[in-house]
Amino acid sequence: MKYQVVYISNTGNTEKIAKKVFEVLPGQDKDIVRFEPGVRIADADIYFIGFWIKRGTCSMDLLDFISELHDKKIVLFGTCGMGTHKEYYKELEDEITAWIADDSECLGTFICQGKMPMEVRNKYENMLGSGNDDKVEKMLQYFDSALTHPDKQDLENVAAFIKKII
Repeated sequence: MKYQVVYISNTGNTEKIAKKVFEVLPGQDKDIVRFEPGVRIADADIYFIGFWIKRGTCSMDLLDFISELHDKKIVLFGTCGMGTHKEYYKELEDEITAWIADDSECLGTFICQGKMPMEVRNKYENMLGSGNDDKVEKMLQYFDSALTHPDKQDLENVAAFIKKII
């Protein structure tokens, strides 16, 4: 079985998860590649594709890559700063899996929290007093709760997820 880990990471969160995914995969017939448009991705039996979430989805370039995989098995993993609600993660999963070609199969999706850049917190703080303080306070709570993620438990959770998939 040939495995290919492909990921895109803005702040290093998804890269941490990708490296754990790669570490857990059995055997020697595996590779890990940081995705960039135009980068050559080797053929594989199972693709483990990692992303970070911004405004409810991942990068369009990565979605295009996902949509171009045909007759493949795909496992998705990602990081998201905004909350830990299963319903929200399910919405993200649905948004991204919609790009998987009909002749390919999604074997599963793993999403965990990831810390956000401090500029995001500053932006939220500047929104206080705008009449949406309850919503802004909730966003600040999500930001603060994400500061330590992905953490050891997230890495253990993704390892267990990958072992279950394999």
